[in-house]
Formats: sequence, structure tokens, C-alpha cells
Amino acid sequence: MAKTKKSFVNIANSKRGVYEEVIKKIAKQKVCPFCEEELHKHHERPIHQKGAYWIATDNMYPYKNTKVHLLFIHRKHISDITEMSKEAWEELRSMMKDFIQKKKTPGGILHMRFGDTRYTGASVQHLHAHLISPDLKAEKQFGFKWEEKE
Repeated sequence: MAKTKKSFVNIANSKRGVYEEVIKKIAKQKVCPFCEEELHKHHERPIHQKGAYWIATDNMYPYKNTKVHLLFIHRKHISDITEMSKEAWEELRSMMKDFIQKKKTPGGILHMRFGDTRYTGASVQHLHAHLISPDLKAEKQFGFKWEEKE
């Protein structure tokens, strides 16, 4: 993705120390850090697998108290799941299944971020998914607590 006036990152959603500084630097460059030509400049974790549609890697800034935190990044710059092909959906399912089996993950969370970052909480507006499994030995486990609306 070439440089443009458009912002691909949301600094407001990156308030986590070092990560915030990284996102500020990327915002000044006006590039998408998840596009393949930029990924190697901003992501220091190994790429586990490259498919036709997805790249699988460890999250560079994993959530606290997680045992597994993988990131699946769509190779083509899209921001919405409605832009995905059936083949891309199938490849994502297949890659996640392989990693769940390889890492012997008994349970976890599939968390996909798409669309406007004001709604998703994402810091990067590029379709990506998280595969997260908590560390049950941690004092406080990662997870989502469901609460009823009043």
C-alpha cells in the first residue's frame, strides 16, 4: 500500500506504553503496518505461515495473561469482512484449526477486527483476527466478562 493522506492507524486505541510510541511513528509515515511491504519494518515476530490470503504470526504486543496470542493478517489490504472471498474464509478456518491442534489449545477466543477502528478498538485498520487462549496459571486470566445491560 503506497503512502497516502489516509491514516491507517488509530493512536487513541494504542494507549499501552511502547506500543503507543510505535503507532505514533507509523501514523507519521502514513502507511499501513499490516500490509506485506510494511509488515517486516514494524513487526519483529516470526511469520509462522503464509497462505494465499493470510499471514499467521505471534502478536507482537500480546494481551496480558495469555498463553497463546496469534495474529492472522489478511494479505490484501481490506478492512471489512464483507470484502473477503469464500476462499479466504476457508483458509483462515483451516490455518486456525492447524494452530489450535499444533499448540494443543483446549479453548480460547477468536477475535476479528474489521471496519472503523472507533467501533472495533483496533489500532490498525486492516482486516485481522486474533486467536487467544488464556494462561490459566496466571493470577488473573484474560477473557471477556459478559454483563447484562441495565
